[in-house]
Amino acid sequence: MIKKDDIVQTNEEYSYEDLVADIEALKSRYPFIQTDIIGSSVMGKSIYAIRLGIGQKEVFYSGDWHANEYLTAPLLMKFVEDYAKAYTQKRTLRGYDIEYLYRNNSIWIVPMVNPDGVELVIEGITPSHPFYQSVLRINSGSKDFRGWTANIRGVDLNHQWPADWEQENDRSPQVPSPRKYGGTRPLTEPETIAIYDFTKKHNFRMVLAFHSQCQVIYWGFKGMEPPESEKIVNRMAILTGYVPEKTAYSGAGYKDWFIQEFRKPGFTIEVGIGINPLPVSQFPQIYRENLTVLLEAPLL
Repeated sequence: MIKKDDIVQTNEEYSYEDLVADIEALKSRYPFIQTDIIGSSVMGKSIYAIRLGIGQKEVFYSGDWHANEYLTAPLLMKFVEDYAKAYTQKRTLRGYDIEYLYRNNSIWIVPMVNPDGVELVIEGITPSHPFYQSVLRINSGSKDFRGWTANIRGVDLNHQWPADWEQENDRSPQVPSPRKYGGTRPLTEPETIAIYDFTKKHNFRMVLAFHSQCQVIYWGFKGMEPPESEKIVNRMAILTGYVPEKTAYSGAGYKDWFIQEFRKPGFTIEVGIGINPLPVSQFPQIYRENLTVLLEAPLL
């Protein structure tokens, strides 16, 4: 239920403009929230990272990798607000001690990896848009972008990672596409480069990449995941009611690369059910299902 003094509104489509406004409002109300701009999109939109906590144990949550999966950004932003509110009021959240979390852990969050794509799906495109012609060509002339997952150049940001990229590329589109085109090589897009550099700068114990839909948690990559990943995903499955799946039968994803690069736990959490973009009416249930995971992951 949305309260009248809430900053993050979750009963409507969540745009890049909403994100920027909410970040500024949250920082104003809760000055202990730290933010950073870790890069820019193709069209120059800032890619924001938010830090909750001051502890040395770091975890990383990300959302809106895919343009029509924009419900994952308000999921993470509402978590930021509820965490900050509980910390300020010195109370628990879902029974978790937020003061303890704040002191001992740092939760880093990039709510919107793909702001240009999200804007395209929500707002459409006009002839004044600098990518108007190329976007329409990629989308076969249609101005219906509900099936668009890529960035504004038609590159899928979750097929851009040097983890079986060549194999994934062989079975994916070979030209810019609304979905699944991995680019001419790994890490060509400014959005993926920003996440790559950000990850390399930190010592994340675990990463959670939020997508939609199908209520599944993917947790493995070619046997490179550490033994504790299975125990963690089984706990997450209990908390969410989602189904743990070791492999997504695809590669070149962010969590694949993280597991391969660092041999640490990485998870892709597919929230909700139905056809993307999921209706905002699903948000309350999605939030209920995932709030405890967002709180407990730093402790796992």
